[in-house]
Amino acid sequence: MNDPLALSARQLTALFAKCKLSPVELFDAVLARVEREEPKINAFLVLDRDGARRQAKASEERWRKSAPLSAADGLVTTIKDNILLAGFPARRGSKTSSDAPATEDAPAAARLREAGCIIIGKTTLPEFGWKGLCDSPLTGITRNPWKLDRSTGGSSGGAVAAAALGLGQLHLGTDAAGSIRIPSAFCGVFGIKPSFGRVPAYPASPFSALAHIGPIARSVEDAALMLSIIGRPDRRDFLAWNTPCPDYTIGLDRGVAGLRIAYSPKLGLEMNVDPEIATACEKAAQTFLELGASVEVADPKLPDCRAIIDTLWKAVAAFIRDGIPADERTQCDPGFLRDADTGAKVATGDYIAASAERANVALAMAGFHEHYDLLLTPQMPLPAILVGHDVPPGSGMTHWIDWSPFTYPFNITQQPAASVPCGFTRGGLPLGLQIVGPSHEDGRVLAAARAFENARPFARIDTARV
Repeated sequence: MNDPLALSARQLTALFAKCKLSPVELFDAVLARVEREEPKINAFLVLDRDGARRQAKASEERWRKSAPLSAADGLVTTIKDNILLAGFPARRGSKTSSDAPATEDAPAAARLREAGCIIIGKTTLPEFGWKGLCDSPLTGITRNPWKLDRSTGGSSGGAVAAAALGLGQLHLGTDAAGSIRIPSAFCGVFGIKPSFGRVPAYPASPFSALAHIGPIARSVEDAALMLSIIGRPDRRDFLAWNTPCPDYTIGLDRGVAGLRIAYSPKLGLEMNVDPEIATACEKAAQTFLELGASVEVADPKLPDCRAIIDTLWKAVAAFIRDGIPADERTQCDPGFLRDADTGAKVATGDYIAASAERANVALAMAGFHEHYDLLLTPQMPLPAILVGHDVPPGSGMTHWIDWSPFTYPFNITQQPAASVPCGFTRGGLPLGLQIVGPSHEDGRVLAAARAFENARPFARIDTARV
């Protein structure tokens, strides 16, 4: 048999059904690779080897009886560590957090468990998810599997590193200002931030209506399968849609013929985009034209999103800091504390005004989508930066948000947005294209990403050599 870790979810479960591969054999293959790669990349806070093996044996028995719980039964899954998983602490990258185990699963973790997925462990993030990188005082640096001296990006960096190496098939991340899409672009995997509320959340994130939960995988189809599971209702989140979740794998191959697509090289911003990224994204836009869509260069006329995110993001940092005993704060990431100090100066009226201004950004994008079915942008203006730095050395930048201008506008608007691998730099670093759809049109974004994937198959790390 071919390497099972190179197979898609659909291929794996087809083998389970024919008794040509068992969930235990798949788990053993994943665990062997985790044991080999984890010392290099540091993607996991905790591994549940024994518990996951028990889950795999239970799945194997269900498949033997032709009674799987779902189309994902037996697939190996990881959970980002800011998401509750019963029996394990949610440390959130901080030495100041409690090490008491959670007593319940968060909604998305519960749906995955109910589907029969094998939850192998919890993945790393920066402290409280405060930045678009993946290093923390608690866990240290998580490294990019393509180039170990480069960052994965973040905050879902551990999940994305695991996905890139095939350390499981389905990976659960969160995204409040780009935390799924930044690392997906830096590490060459597919990640989607669904429309806000599609995936129930509990407890509520401190980042409130900026924060989305979504899937990360090596293929669009695997991510679509995962979203179909984690998007199911949960009464604990009163802001979630809590309506039946569609099967996003149905109609996934409908293509993009006839769609009106806008390509915005810089989202209308004064921002330098790496020439290799600009070229790769232009070629990606051309691919959609070849697939039958109409494509034209157009920028949405957005209000000042940076001012909004600065106010909201740093005020939340202050809120989180204020919940930490004063004598423990010296253990925190200095960058997080600087953001908190700035956020502590945000007046209540300014916070309310920034929250209200979100509506104007959403209205601008709603008007834009009256003319365009989808928007394409570069996902990032630069490839993965060196580890151990919050900004590229010598860039003159002072904050990580400076180098991620294309992500947070769509947290402000709550629209679905996906990062799609679209090439490499000459130095071998992955590049990403962003696909943005109107609110609630997650299926359209997934179908467009799938069409692109079919036309330009995503490259994968040669795991025989890593």
